[in-house]
Amino acid sequence: MSMTIGGLFAARAETYADKLFLQVPANAERAYHPEGYLCTYGDAQAQVSSMVATLKAAGYGHGHRIAALLENRPEMLLLKLALSELGISWVPVNPDYRPAEVAYLLQDSGAELALVVREQRALMEAGIAESGLDVPMVEMGTTLPALPQSKTAAPKLGPITQETEASLIYTSGTTGRPKGCMLSHGYEVEMGQWYASRGGLIEFEAGVTKVYCPLPLFHVNAAILLFMAVIETGSAQIAPERFRASAWWRELAETEATAAHYLGIVIPALMNRAPEAWEKKHKVKFAVGAGVEPTLHRPFEERFGFPLIEVWGMTEMCRLLGDYEEPRRIDTRAMGRPQPGLDVRVVDGDDQEVPRGTPGEMVLRYSEETPRRGAFSGYLNLPEATEEAWRGGWFHTGDTVVMDETDMITFVDRKKNIIRRSGENIAAAEIEACLQDHPAVERVAVVAVPDEMRDEEVMACVQVIGAESETLSQELFDWCFARLAYYKAPGWIRFHPDIPVTGTQKIQKHSLFGEGQDPTVRASDFRNLKKRG
Repeated sequence: MSMTIGGLFAARAETYADKLFLQVPANAERAYHPEGYLCTYGDAQAQVSSMVATLKAAGYGHGHRIAALLENRPEMLLLKLALSELGISWVPVNPDYRPAEVAYLLQDSGAELALVVREQRALMEAGIAESGLDVPMVEMGTTLPALPQSKTAAPKLGPITQETEASLIYTSGTTGRPKGCMLSHGYEVEMGQWYASRGGLIEFEAGVTKVYCPLPLFHVNAAILLFMAVIETGSAQIAPERFRASAWWRELAETEATAAHYLGIVIPALMNRAPEAWEKKHKVKFAVGAGVEPTLHRPFEERFGFPLIEVWGMTEMCRLLGDYEEPRRIDTRAMGRPQPGLDVRVVDGDDQEVPRGTPGEMVLRYSEETPRRGAFSGYLNLPEATEEAWRGGWFHTGDTVVMDETDMITFVDRKKNIIRRSGENIAAAEIEACLQDHPAVERVAVVAVPDEMRDEEVMACVQVIGAESETLSQELFDWCFARLAYYKAPGWIRFHPDIPVTGTQKIQKHSLFGEGQDPTVRASDFRNLKKRG
């Protein structure tokens, strides 16, 4: 049964007060909690109550939104719980954003306040300045300090319910600008309940299960899907600052993790490492993730001794599909079957169901009677985009799949103009818009190219005004790198003398390269420059 996040956490904190809730591995080089961090449900309840009192004293309440740039610190999750209790929407900010991206998020969300850690203060200050807004900014450490009084009174929205907005998560949009996905209390709670109740190889046990998750806390995976499943079951979440292949096995062993979350990039990084003693000392029973190459799936399980459970989900509709029942199809990209509460169809461009075994777009709903239950509330400020995604009563995922006669769904490709790099969804249109603003660019097409380590990499095909040169290629990379999160900048830039277009001047990306042609030939390689600042 669904409830509010505050109601769920209060109930579990009372039941599991002495059980471990949050953990951070020790790391002497980290700016926060260098000796590690342990927090029980009771400890968390006390900290959340303190934050709630501070927020209320400053006039923040139901209907407000607060931006949080707190990296992967456990306080990011405790803050989320405090905001939820007051009906305030949590707006997480990607630390890899550039000031222009932060500015857009502040403008679009209408955030009343920005909470930051010291290391990210300069980024938020630059974002606020570029936004033209007078958003108060407060530096936060392990506690929430006194806050400036809210400039506006909280809207009188009545009691906090399952429909109340809990989070505003920004995802890449196919039209360029990220879209703010409004997630309700009911959606987030049900997301965790769904995940925790899958069964098969996925098992959560109160006071026993400890899930190591190095994924970012500004994403739905770590901060909502897993976090809510952990709370639902009285389990614990282990949050390192990021994925580090060199620390993975040691931290798993030292924290005594019993499960883990991964992205596709994690698997080859671990497989490429020489054997080490730590990899034999872990207690992991299963790992959940997406994007593992089928050729690496079986070798990984044989070497390290636990199953990699491939699942599918997205911010807008995160009732997981997963291949978690034996026998699993680990030599394919199988990702599970429809279940009660998650109807699935595979359709063509006219939204007509295709025969089994035929590729098409995957569309989803909860049921015919209540299609939108268990889904996001909509895209902020974009009602037309929301309705388009739900046309015909089914949510259109933009993913191309095949469903066989046993109802097993296998991933084929992404239909949308999205590049999937190291677990990040990157909108090609956003990079195209950035490059088009450069005075030397006449026409641009951004596409995905395969990458052994990162699944896909960003390639920009550019038709320039004037002469092509390596100097210009570097200038275009620097242009993007300064304006977009580092991972969005083109890893490859290739000059095209005449980018093909249709009669209505729409770029024909499918005609950029000949059959069997390697797109990276004669392209400048900037992949090694794509690093966090």
